[in-house]
Amino acid sequence: MKNWFDANPEIQAIRVAVSDLNGQARGKRLPAAQAEKFETDGSRCPLSALNVDIWGEDVEDSPLLFETGDADGVLMPTGRGPVPMPWLDTPTALCPTWMYTDAGIPFAGDPRQALASVVGQFAALGLTPVVATELEFYLVDDNDKAPRPPRSPRSGKRRTGANLLSSRMLDAFDGYLTELYDACAAMDIPADTAISESGPGQFEINLLHQTDPLKAADDAWLFKQMVQGLARRQGMGASFMAKPYPDQAGNGMHIHFSLIDAEGRNVFDDGTEKGSDVLRHAVAGCLAAMSESTLIFAPHHSSYARFVSEAHAPTGIAWAYENRTAAVRIPGGPNAARRIEHRVAGGDINPYLLFATVLGAALIGIEDEMTPPPPVSGNAYEQDLPRLAPDWETAIERFEAGKTIARILPSELVANMVRTKRQEAQKIAKLSPSEQMALYLDRV
Repeated sequence: MKNWFDANPEIQAIRVAVSDLNGQARGKRLPAAQAEKFETDGSRCPLSALNVDIWGEDVEDSPLLFETGDADGVLMPTGRGPVPMPWLDTPTALCPTWMYTDAGIPFAGDPRQALASVVGQFAALGLTPVVATELEFYLVDDNDKAPRPPRSPRSGKRRTGANLLSSRMLDAFDGYLTELYDACAAMDIPADTAISESGPGQFEINLLHQTDPLKAADDAWLFKQMVQGLARRQGMGASFMAKPYPDQAGNGMHIHFSLIDAEGRNVFDDGTEKGSDVLRHAVAGCLAAMSESTLIFAPHHSSYARFVSEAHAPTGIAWAYENRTAAVRIPGGPNAARRIEHRVAGGDINPYLLFATVLGAALIGIEDEMTPPPPVSGNAYEQDLPRLAPDWETAIERFEAGKTIARILPSELVANMVRTKRQEAQKIAKLSPSEQMALYLDRV
């Protein structure tokens, strides 16, 4: 870390940040002169800071609060940073952290620690997940009560129609996209293809596959902050909300993954288009966990508006080869690149919990040698399939009672998540639709 600060003497401040259960960055601002001390000692922070609701308020019945004295843990650098924050006026370095107890034990309520545990279980089997992501977001004009597409910086016009793969939309927002790619390069985020998606002002950017799932999750977490920060710099908002416009496509976050062994071979590849038994075991695990994992894929009240038939978001629990109507898709292409695409999550998720849950479910399928149902063909929306949790309240109940979730995530994290979501549900029930929109639009 010292070498990085020596090479970047313009940095005036450090942002120490950790992900809470909602994926929100919580932390502190330190003078840059404190970098060496922070690297050695970390920064003290209440354990309960990772278990606050979407407003950042304490969860009233959390055991991390008064019954344990609202004790501190220690935020330690993850090794992912420091990275610049080019959307701020003050030259600032962001240092991602994770939480430990005073005894030096990983805090069980930390989403990144939960992912690290799953990755460690794969390592014990001699396997490494290779992960890539596709992130969708809307640029918005949120100056009024309801969001609208932003005006084109080139023409000043407001485009309200669908713009799937539109070169004109890429041209219109070229300045923003250029800043975004520059920021990705500065932050070591492997941004690849950008496209104009089907909604007005909606874009998708792929992050390249990598053999470190923790870094891939870090990158997705940092990317969301960067997208929103750069948009504000240009007088716009940016939203990963699952369904900002009721009559337009929602924002998804698809995760692609394969597994390589110690020799670097893809264990999903058996030399055929169908893939190996290990691939099918992993698919079976993902499907078996899907209903009780819905809360991870759709963590907010507004998330459930995205699950609409024939709206490019899955509603049934099924898998298929080269079929985007299924929740789990096996893409075509070279056999050596055989992989799983998990298509359920919205853009409003916590990347660490998403990766932990998807990879953890696949691991259970592999360890238990589970067999999936036959792959579907045709339009999965029209078929009689098991369903995701239909609403937020049901998702919370299934998550709390889930036997597979209990094998993937620490019991403390599960209990904290349930308490958090139940408190949010009580408070959000009192809000009008416009107040709910204002809450979620640029927060998730």
